[in-house]
Amino acid sequence: MLARRFLWIVAGLVVLLLVLALAYRIFQMDLMKAALVPTAQFVEQETPEPGPTYADVEMWIARPDIPNNPSAWTPEGFTPTGEPKASLFFIHPTSYLDRTHWNAPLDHEESQERAELFVRSQASAFNNIAEIWAPKYRQATFGAFLTTKADAERALDFAYRDVLAAFEAFLQQAPEDRPIILAAHSQGSLHLMRLLRDRIAGTPVEQRIAAAYVVGWPISTTADLGKLGLPACEEADDSGCILSWQSFAQPADPKMVTDVYDASAAPDGTPRAGSPMLCVNPISGVRADDAPASENLGTLVPNGDLTEAELVEGAVPARCDVRGFLLIGEEAPDLGNYVLPGNNYHVYDYALFWANIRADAERRLESFLGP
Repeated sequence: MLARRFLWIVAGLVVLLLVLALAYRIFQMDLMKAALVPTAQFVEQETPEPGPTYADVEMWIARPDIPNNPSAWTPEGFTPTGEPKASLFFIHPTSYLDRTHWNAPLDHEESQERAELFVRSQASAFNNIAEIWAPKYRQATFGAFLTTKADAERALDFAYRDVLAAFEAFLQQAPEDRPIILAAHSQGSLHLMRLLRDRIAGTPVEQRIAAAYVVGWPISTTADLGKLGLPACEEADDSGCILSWQSFAQPADPKMVTDVYDASAAPDGTPRAGSPMLCVNPISGVRADDAPASENLGTLVPNGDLTEAELVEGAVPARCDVRGFLLIGEEAPDLGNYVLPGNNYHVYDYALFWANIRADAERRLESFLGP
């Protein structure tokens, strides 16, 4: 009798777990919103006078004169060669998950540690090709991307002001005779699109851009691309152009992206609904391309605590689908616990193709510099 009762208890727990799992799948967006969207009203953070400026080294996660520069990291066994011939401005993705503020305070230790980790794993793909500048900025919290509240837009505007100020300081401090590479991810790419559109397009700075890696954020080929100043990179040796991709394993369910994307419009009001997204294959460097795993020069596979990573060749293929998502097949390596719902490998957009991104930047820079 006791054994039978125990079996009923076990069966009941299994059913409960299945119900909870189903409920999570159905209501996961609502749960994420409840956990991450701030309930407080947006309040613009004040900068004490005279306040820090981007002339101060303390305002940068990476720049050429910072000791123990996280962007200088490379995986064990990989030896970079050559000398930097460009300057790179890198905008890190969202690392602030707190719901107590709409924007990250600059002294928030946990988010700064995450931001440094992103610079280490993403911007490092460009070291020894370019001198890397990566600013701290009062980024919008993760929850700002899960709501249509007006406060979320205010938080993004506030974060962009920091990015713009950092870019102006970068232009003043980086060598004027060098080409510029722009790179970003996720929230950083949203700000980079605005920087291209509002600050760079049609200015002398545009002529210095060897390539712009606008990764992990959708670029509508009809509503956005034409307003960014630079064209899409069509071939592997094009320069002065834009690359973008969003990584999904198969079967892919990009509904979390498409629902927001299709309901949105470009700043001039042009609707994005149904429009294809820019996809340049990071393995081949060719737009809307299909590349086998055998051409993947190296994926960063991290250890358990994310302190180091192994560079693994041939880990995944990549194929741009008709909508513009980058599909990496059904058997992606175990990269950690940060795969998002729908087989979304957003967090690993750089890690999946780390060595190919490096080769791509080097090739485009050489093309830009010419013989």
